[in-house]
Amino acid sequence: MVLPRVQVRELRRTYGFEEVAIVPGDVTTNPELSVPAFEIGPYQFSIPIMASAMDAIVSPAFAGLIAKAGGLAVMNLEGVYGRYDDPQAAIEEVRAAPRESVVEVLQKVYTVPLRDELVAQRVQELAATGAVAAVSVTPQNAKRFAPLAVEAGAQIIVVQSTVTTARHISNSYQGLSFSDLVETVKVPVLIGNTVTASATLEIMEQGIDGILVGVGPGAACTTRDVTGMGVPQVSATLECAAARDEFMARTGKYVQIITDGGFRTGGDINKALAAGADAVMIGTPFAQTYEAPGQGFNWGMASPHPALPRGTRINVGANATLEQLLFGPSHRTDGTHNLVGAVKVSMSMVGAQTIAEFHERAELVAAPTIATEGKTFQRAGSI
Repeated sequence: MVLPRVQVRELRRTYGFEEVAIVPGDVTTNPELSVPAFEIGPYQFSIPIMASAMDAIVSPAFAGLIAKAGGLAVMNLEGVYGRYDDPQAAIEEVRAAPRESVVEVLQKVYTVPLRDELVAQRVQELAATGAVAAVSVTPQNAKRFAPLAVEAGAQIIVVQSTVTTARHISNSYQGLSFSDLVETVKVPVLIGNTVTASATLEIMEQGIDGILVGVGPGAACTTRDVTGMGVPQVSATLECAAARDEFMARTGKYVQIITDGGFRTGGDINKALAAGADAVMIGTPFAQTYEAPGQGFNWGMASPHPALPRGTRINVGANATLEQLLFGPSHRTDGTHNLVGAVKVSMSMVGAQTIAEFHERAELVAAPTIATEGKTFQRAGSI
């Protein structure tokens, strides 16, 4: 008896930050020659680092500090800042909640209705700091809040959900057309999140200015546990950057790729940039600064979902000033402080003076033992 041949689906190999390494170049430069700047529309930023739209991280005041450092912070318009006259009190309520009831507290805090006048007020407060006023909305509420935010002074709109596509089908509300939104607000629009080249290309064709890459990698996010969805960040960035390059070749428009989440060290940031990102968006490292509103606590935007929470509150502790985190001086050897210094040194090791040159000159290799090779004593704590 001859059995029929069975077709078995094969899994393609994907890579995260701890599984790859950057190959040193044949030419090196001094780190002070490295200029890791990026731009969104007409706005220039001297460091390729954005702060995630998380309530425990980005307040108007914190956004102002990030701007002074040369980066960009995104404020969540659908969080506590658009619901409460005193948003810090709401943050303190979440911080103080016992571990066993924190989800219920988050859900209660975020059931307070959003108020249009508060949304406008927070945008005005953000703009008053001198920062480029970047704000985040969900696709469900983009039509309501994006024009309101722009009228109040928002300069960049970020439309963000766990997974975003250009072809969303729904019975509950009329789908959001990104091209219509771009035409309506007439400011740079970033869309996220996605992890594939095909979805990225379709979104780029809507006229947007940037893509956020990543599904579920953040320290406070449990999407991968709850839904099973996600692609490791290096592979996801490589895919979306390839889509960016193809779109650029076809249309002449360069769309920024921003790898969002999963970062712990400067090395992680460098690997994302080497994979093709123009900038990164980080959350928890900023939550660990003394200036952050959460004072060592953090939680994701999907944590308070009333039916299916996809995040949790984490206590990461505050251990550095914003200046130390970004520029040092660092007194740690684990790569978690002086992130910008780490970027400049990594660029110099492949002879790149700009991020565009880093894209061209940095070679990534699969290196599953890169974090453990020769590190017996470090892993044993004998240092």
